[in-house]
Amino acid sequence: MEKVTAKKHLGQHFLKDESIAQKIADTLSLQGYSDVLEIGPGMGVLTKYLLEKPVDTYVVEIDKESVVYLENHYPKLHGKIIAQDFLKYDINQVFQGRPLAIIGNFPYNISTQIVFRMLELRHQVPEFSGMFQKEVAERICEKKGSKTYGILSVLAQAFYDAEYLFTVGEHVFNPPPKVKSGVLRLRRKENFTLPCNEKLLFTVVKTAFQQRRKTLRNSLKTLNLSDNLREDTIFDLRPEQLSVEQFIGLTQKIQADGV
Repeated sequence: MEKVTAKKHLGQHFLKDESIAQKIADTLSLQGYSDVLEIGPGMGVLTKYLLEKPVDTYVVEIDKESVVYLENHYPKLHGKIIAQDFLKYDINQVFQGRPLAIIGNFPYNISTQIVFRMLELRHQVPEFSGMFQKEVAERICEKKGSKTYGILSVLAQAFYDAEYLFTVGEHVFNPPPKVKSGVLRLRRKENFTLPCNEKLLFTVVKTAFQQRRKTLRNSLKTLNLSDNLREDTIFDLRPEQLSVEQFIGLTQKIQADGV
């Protein structure tokens, strides 16, 4: 088999520019872990450069055609190809609690789900980098006050320092996507403990941004907050006006209110 056919239902767009693949591989600091997991390697254009690094590289790939291609072309991956859906797979069948970096040219149709899954695994993932649709990458790294600042921005930046690294044009893929792509890197905040209930933080952020044009007093009505708490001036603001730290502070107040 000389090449893998890109499958639309899997959101596959194969990167064909070697220099960009190398740049993405080089986003990894290789500090704090000795294992790397690449999501959706396709034909291995990024994998090739990861295999040159002084780490153990594993790949997780749902496409059977890609799995066969990788087995035939990358002998170094022998025993390290996980033929599963990353979103449903228990990574500790392989990693058994060890720290690992996650990297990939992520399928655009599930890229936000990959970030949420990574956040669930954050105690094991000190570093996460890769390529997204440009507007998604920008959203993850965005600061307060912007129209694109939202749920992903707040939740990713609660636990990680986010950097938007560079933009990639459409022409370096086969088939070319209809949008530009962006590469980002997330590095976990070390010695950081979330000073509020994590589940409640996720609920507050998601509920607030579901009605992002409303003030928090209106958008958070469903949380049945006390009248006393709702007098706080923070409730006069709309969600994009709050920094990550303010969302954490707001969650602490709601927690103390007994929600």
